[in-house]
Amino acid sequence: MSLNIENLTVYYQTLKGEVHALEDASFSLTDGEIMGLAGESGCGKTTLGTSLILLNGRMRYIRGTVLLDGQELPIWDNRGMDEFRFKQVSLIPQYAMSAMNPTRRIGKMVHELIEARHEDYNEIMPELKRRLDLVELPQEVLKLYPIELSGGMKQRMVMVLSTLLNPSLLIADEITSALDVSTQKAVVEMLAEFRDRKFVKSMIVITHDISILSQVADSIMVMYAGQLSEKAPTETIIRHARHPYTKLLISSLPKVGIKYSEEILHGIPGKPPLLLDPPIGCRFRDRCPVAYEKCTQVPPFLELDKDHFVACWKEFEEHA
Repeated sequence: MSLNIENLTVYYQTLKGEVHALEDASFSLTDGEIMGLAGESGCGKTTLGTSLILLNGRMRYIRGTVLLDGQELPIWDNRGMDEFRFKQVSLIPQYAMSAMNPTRRIGKMVHELIEARHEDYNEIMPELKRRLDLVELPQEVLKLYPIELSGGMKQRMVMVLSTLLNPSLLIADEITSALDVSTQKAVVEMLAEFRDRKFVKSMIVITHDISILSQVADSIMVMYAGQLSEKAPTETIIRHARHPYTKLLISSLPKVGIKYSEEILHGIPGKPPLLLDPPIGCRFRDRCPVAYEKCTQVPPFLELDKDHFVACWKEFEEHA
């Protein structure tokens, strides 16, 4: 297993109390797997991804273990994680196009990054130039400031920076949200190529856009209100989803060639719960069309079929 996570729980500290943003997440990734992480805004996707590399000042580690290639990541210890960042686990952050220091030339930033990881910049330079060629960036970008690059060029540059030291796990957080459609396609194809060239072993691609994941992900995991709902191979999620939330999420997507006059789009009724005081049991139950009394208990995340994990009491009954 490349990545194995057990009962990972992370809260946010606020003036009004603790936000239960991620609750007892347990799942795994195999070597070479690209897993898409999907769900509505505020469901905990970014919290899950970010917690694997850096807990910011408002995030509080509650419990859980994270094993990467058999070694436990000390995600609760900011200083202890220094030896793992960029080398074992790396992040393409949300709003990555604004992630680069605007007062530094790009080459200077790369030099500082490599030195901070105690690597030899001169030894890595040939590989840096090769990867710039791979993503179709001229080597002259190293002499430029970030503001001199287009949005797509910035995104590709951040992708190169994040994978330069060949991390085992790459977390890509909403990396296509600010790009036009053609650039989105190019970026997701580059992610797959980075995996195929073994620049990274495994990948978590975070997005609310399942159509993007259908192009790049081997599997998709769906979250709702800080809890895991379902994980399965991509084709299974899209065509044979089992969790009520996943089914509604898929059915709310527009279909190519279908006119509004022929089929009206329907969203998911209701709103996600506030996580300052989350409901007991399954957090989707107030919006779920098949909820019943047992849903006041938290359903486990179980494998019902091969590689198909679901957290739903109704599905457990039907599968029994």
